[in-house]
Amino acid sequence: MTEAEHIDVSVQTHFLWHESDPSDLRYVFAYTITIMNKGYTRPRLINRHWLITNGEGSQETVDGPGVIGKTPTIPPGESFEYTSGTILETPFGTMEGHYEFEDDRGLRFKVPIPAFILAVPNDSEN
Repeated sequence: MTEAEHIDVSVQTHFLWHESDPSDLRYVFAYTITIMNKGYTRPRLINRHWLITNGEGSQETVDGPGVIGKTPTIPPGESFEYTSGTILETPFGTMEGHYEFEDDRGLRFKVPIPAFILAVPNDSEN
């Protein structure tokens, strides 16, 4: 297995009713990411890359160091969790991308973040 295959990424999403304004095409979503290290090294998350696509196909890329201002090292058998958010102009969209890690020897590798859906729940009651 490669180093990247030892890293599991899981996502939970939430629509934020109180911060959204559909009449102004403002749909705010939060997502909580859990990054689990199932390997034997201590990789450090150094960069992120996101491709955000709204329901009309408009795309935005976001690149930057770390996540939420941190570049965490994740020891074997441990995980790192954080919550962030994004704003769409449509009630539906997707996000996908990758994290770039650096291993104990200074070698870099990418871990894909599979596409996940951002969608306003069907019930209009909040």
